[in-house]
Amino acid sequence: MTIGARVLKTGMAVALAIYLSGLIGFANPLLAAVSAIFTLQPSIFRSWQQISDQFQTNLLGAAIALGAVQLIGNSPITVGIVCIAVILISIRLKMESTVGLTLVTVVAVMEANSTGWMFAVERFLQVLTGMGAAFAVNVFIFPPSPRKQFHDLVQQSYAELSLLLRTSISDEMKEQVYNKEKEKLRGMIGRLEERFKVLEEERTFRSSRRVERARQLLLAKQLIRAVAKGSDLLEVVEEHYFSTPGAEEWAGRLDSQIEELTKYHEFLLLKLDGKIKPGSQGHAEGITGSRLARQLTDYLRDNPDEHLRLVFVASALFEYGYHLSRLEKLIDQVQTRASEGDSGKWQLFPLKGRD
Repeated sequence: MTIGARVLKTGMAVALAIYLSGLIGFANPLLAAVSAIFTLQPSIFRSWQQISDQFQTNLLGAAIALGAVQLIGNSPITVGIVCIAVILISIRLKMESTVGLTLVTVVAVMEANSTGWMFAVERFLQVLTGMGAAFAVNVFIFPPSPRKQFHDLVQQSYAELSLLLRTSISDEMKEQVYNKEKEKLRGMIGRLEERFKVLEEERTFRSSRRVERARQLLLAKQLIRAVAKGSDLLEVVEEHYFSTPGAEEWAGRLDSQIEELTKYHEFLLLKLDGKIKPGSQGHAEGITGSRLARQLTDYLRDNPDEHLRLVFVASALFEYGYHLSRLEKLIDQVQTRASEGDSGKWQLFPLKGRD
């Protein structure tokens, strides 16, 4: 089991929140620790956004809680009604992610108000202390690097996809192992999409960088799509190829085409990292599959009904190749612009030898 940076930072944030609570003189550091756990996010921008939203909803929730206690008391039914109201307000303000900590604040403030108004304010300050501790840890200790994380996930997902594709037609891998690896690939694609959302949230304030950033995000999206199309090919092979009578005679040709495409995918990732000589291009036959298309057309002319399922397999192959070809065009565009432009531009995938 691997202990990631976020796991370590969560522990550090909790420890710092408790330590600061002791320095300030809070009687109980529990609220500060809980607040720190809720506030830690996978990017600096998300952390700042979370603090902004948390501050607004917690302040509003604390104010509603104090007002409710003064007007109708702090019975269990009252606390429940106030929680419902705060949830609805948070949703209305489109700050659903802050609901958990806001409800903790509401309950703590309403419970504490019976012992004095200042004690309720102290509970709110404990929440702010935990938020500040989490933000400080996120900024200064192993600051998040969503671009590097995305890049590493792209490489890992390709390695997993390549393994599965190369053994899909030959059916050499044990079924249990194959299904486990395929589920692992699906999880990687899901994490890639999550990382992409984090990248989308990053902001740039110079207009000259916005176009470059948009182009980089388009490239990142296409990287995900290429892996997803390869994963779709696995599903199609499993569903249609093995259900086609006499499909074994096509095993060699399909295997060869898949091998070409996986090599092409690897070539593109190397090109993305600046490890390929300028002007190098992928093999045209591997991209288009024109030979395979001609062979399949001739074959279906003689067997139009019995082997129609092979069309689905070929279609998935061609679509995978199409999206790889589109990926190469985007890589060329982005790298050309980056080499011509300012080295300070926003870059998701820096060229070799550049930061």
